[in-house]
Amino acid sequence: MPLSARAVELLTEARSKGETELVFPSPVTGRAVSENTYVKLLRDLDIPTSAHGLRATFRSWCSDTGVPRDLAEMALGHAVHGVEGAYARSDMLERRRPLMQQWASYIA
Repeated sequence: MPLSARAVELLTEARSKGETELVFPSPVTGRAVSENTYVKLLRDLDIPTSAHGLRATFRSWCSDTGVPRDLAEMALGHAVHGVEGAYARSDMLERRRPLMQQWASYIA
């Protein structure tokens, strides 16, 4: 998964401060956060969305900004099916790097 420059900075900083192998441990238990942690965070911040909603927002942004469909779908981790899937072997990593940097700039 290609990350924006700022995401790499945040992860590097978190790792340097870490007393555990987890990047973002639970502040309460010190263990891995549950899958509902982010749902609760969004609710507590009064952000009316879900993890799926954030993915949908990204996909809409890709469409609105002219990102090729195959690149947007690959960035979302969607599988390519049928005949196209049989021949599509690239992970488009080098094309996804600038895409994720553009997305990070857009949402920041």
